[in-house]
Amino acid sequence: MSRIALALIALLALAALPARAAPMTCSTQQKACLAPCSKFPPAVAKDCTDACRARFNFCQHTGCWDNGTSRFCGVLRQ
Repeated sequence: MSRIALALIALLALAALPARAAPMTCSTQQKACLAPCSKFPPAVAKDCTDACRARFNFCQHTGCWDNGTSRFCGVLRQ
């Protein structure tokens, strides 16, 4: 068999494997959002945590996480 055929078979075999990544949740995204907030001075940290809470509430209502620069949907509302 040619290398191209072998590569194609390998690619198809990998595509058939089920995805094992944990689903994204609103709470997971919130934890990631809050992580850097503690590194800021207190006044800035409060604004950071407030923004993360607002994003979490938005996610809970819509199933979409808005990180300030982009929005992705299909997030589990947990």
